[in-house]
Amino acid sequence: MRRITPPALLALVLTGSAALAQPVPCGGDFTAFLSDMQDEAEAEGVPSEAAQRFFSALSRDPSVIAADQRQGIFQAPFIEFSQRLISSNRLERGRQMLDRHAEIFDRIARDYGISHGILLAFWAFETDYGQIQGDYNTANALATLSHDCRRPELFQPQLIAAARLHARGDLPLDTTGAWAGEIGMVQMLPEDILENGIDGDGDGHVTLKTSAPDALMSGAAMLSDLGWRAGEPWLEEVQMPAEFDWYLTGLETQRPASDWAAMGVSARDGQIDAPDLPASILLPQGRGGPAFLAYPNFSVLFEWNKSFTYVLTAAYFGTRLEGAPALDTGNPAPGLGPDEMVRLQEKLQDRGYDVGEADGILGAGTRSAVRDVQRELGLPADAWPTAELLNRL
Repeated sequence: MRRITPPALLALVLTGSAALAQPVPCGGDFTAFLSDMQDEAEAEGVPSEAAQRFFSALSRDPSVIAADQRQGIFQAPFIEFSQRLISSNRLERGRQMLDRHAEIFDRIARDYGISHGILLAFWAFETDYGQIQGDYNTANALATLSHDCRRPELFQPQLIAAARLHARGDLPLDTTGAWAGEIGMVQMLPEDILENGIDGDGDGHVTLKTSAPDALMSGAAMLSDLGWRAGEPWLEEVQMPAEFDWYLTGLETQRPASDWAAMGVSARDGQIDAPDLPASILLPQGRGGPAFLAYPNFSVLFEWNKSFTYVLTAAYFGTRLEGAPALDTGNPAPGLGPDEMVRLQEKLQDRGYDVGEADGILGAGTRSAVRDVQRELGLPADAWPTAELLNRL
């Protein structure tokens, strides 16, 4: 589940892995590079025969480099993004999968305290319940990215982890997956499979491509390892009062959910789920759009995927799969297009705000800067950039 790069379905910015103590020099002759990587793998305990068999079979895949260079965060706003990914068919298939694998989901709830909705959501978005897992050769993809000088410190440990999996019989040389080396129904990297892979069906192997029990149990172990708090909610749709200090919204501010309730925030479907838990208020499209309480488990999901819109959509879909109603889209103000967003970021940079590269992406840094400058200009500080804000700047 935790990935460095996007799955086959979506381009996203994701977390990486720990670097090698001494990365193998990137670039240069590919065959010599593979020889050096084989030496490194053997030094780290991969049996020589298995290492030789693994590394001698690898080849460079230029299509992987092309995929890496064209990646970018999906820039649609949350409402549009969620409507594209969440269909009645995906909801119905999720319910069918829950029935089909009820025993596994019961084990996951018992052993890890993770609700079925969140795992079903990731399973759906990552591979459409296992149907679209990617067709890049996994070992070749990792070798290619390890040799490339863009992020070798992130991919070389994954290549060695893949050699370890091959040595123990869990990664045949013809294994395919996403272009960045993610494997199986919930798209896990080799290091994460080594650390959290579970033999859910009891056949002696962790087979994430064809075994739903293995994939789901491994995904649950991964979430637990990332810090998921057993039995707690992750997201809840709420209604906001007309008068509110919008500057208090965003993941930077946490208060007990009961405090938000005292300020007029109310659950859409009755009582607030966890009044004693700390929570943040999220307004993905400003004060006119949908609103959510995000509990601690929501933040765990960013250890798996760094895209705010993707994580929020997956979290929301998880609540739908557990019976929550479709969200109230409200009436958000129109947002900015990519070119306008670049102009906004440049103007924020001119005012001294650190928004990173002016790339047209509404990331955490840009949201925070927007909220600050909205307050500075006397506008409602809801972190949603609009034409009015751009014009004021």
